[in-house]
Amino acid sequence: MDIQNILDKTLPGLGYELVDFELAAQGDLRVFIDKPQGITVEDCATVSNHLSRVFMVEDVDYKRLEISSPGLDRPLKKAADFVRFAGENAKIKTRLPIDGQKNFIGRIEKCEKDVVTVAFDGKTAEIEISNIDKARLRPEFKF
Repeated sequence: MDIQNILDKTLPGLGYELVDFELAAQGDLRVFIDKPQGITVEDCATVSNHLSRVFMVEDVDYKRLEISSPGLDRPLKKAADFVRFAGENAKIKTRLPIDGQKNFIGRIEKCEKDVVTVAFDGKTAEIEISNIDKARLRPEFKF
């Protein structure tokens, strides 16, 4: 069984969303989790303890397991991410240019049928999720 599959099956049952994971060349396995109320140190410990046991049973080879929050600038990967964070600012890089542009910084207006609408510089762009190379939230700090 692959790591993606294990995480997709395990984390929702614990009440967490899998944001992303990476297996580094040195064998470090980093898992980024989230939930609507945010992630605490206790959440990370709970998931770490549970996944350690699951990975032992499933014979997943890793050197060190790290569990963390995705941070304020969390990556956006799935349509559900763009729906959840509609109204928030994001930085989006596309694979192919849209009207000669590949980098967009603006407000996510909506996501329908795997198309994200982003408002920027008084314009809007419709970006197919399949054309998104990278996307991250851009947190706003108000003082």
